[in-house]
Amino acid sequence: LCLNHFVETYDPTIEDSYRKQVQIDGQSCMLEVLDTAGQEEYTALRDQWIRDGEGFVLVYSISSRSSFARIQKFHHQIQRVKESALSSSPTYPGSPLSATSAGSGSFGPSPIMLVGNKCDRVTEREVSTQEGSALARELGCDFVEASAKNCVNVEKAFYDVVRQLRRQRQQAGRNSKSSDPKGGKGARTPTAGPRGDRRYRDDKGGRGGKDHKPKCVIL
Repeated sequence: LCLNHFVETYDPTIEDSYRKQVQIDGQSCMLEVLDTAGQEEYTALRDQWIRDGEGFVLVYSISSRSSFARIQKFHHQIQRVKESALSSSPTYPGSPLSATSAGSGSFGPSPIMLVGNKCDRVTEREVSTQEGSALARELGCDFVEASAKNCVNVEKAFYDVVRQLRRQRQQAGRNSKSSDPKGGKGARTPTAGPRGDRRYRDDKGGRGGKDHKPKCVIL
């Protein structure tokens, strides 16, 4: 999606960030993707990534039963971290943690997409489409099977998360206006500050500047 080509040999890292300007439903969007590699030794770091993220893509391989089995744990971690962030954050109207970072409050729960990757490996399939769909229903999230190699449904997975975020913000804006007794524009929303010195990779594979933007996090 971000590098416009498929990497045959995957080298898992602690994190890898990408930024790409895209058009979604005719609207420009700066999409930032943080790939956490899903490695067990980085559980503590993953908590911070989840706190920073606004939307999440949970990925397993259809040719790996073990990767599918880890999805529920990652989903539970998202819920735990977001609920913890909400309980410890300011709850004044428009608070960035109560509405955005916490994935709750006026914006609603953080959008999550479940992705069964490597659907091109038909003969190696260990997880059926029906199992993936059933798990998505259980977790209350959307589901799609994709192939990064053949570029099948890769954009859809991320774009649908962005669409959900937009709908939540539009609804939050309407709720804010309707709750303003003076008919004004509602509470002014403070902007979230920088998240340290994490750097991102742009859509050409180069390194960019500091990251001050919301993220879609891949687990």
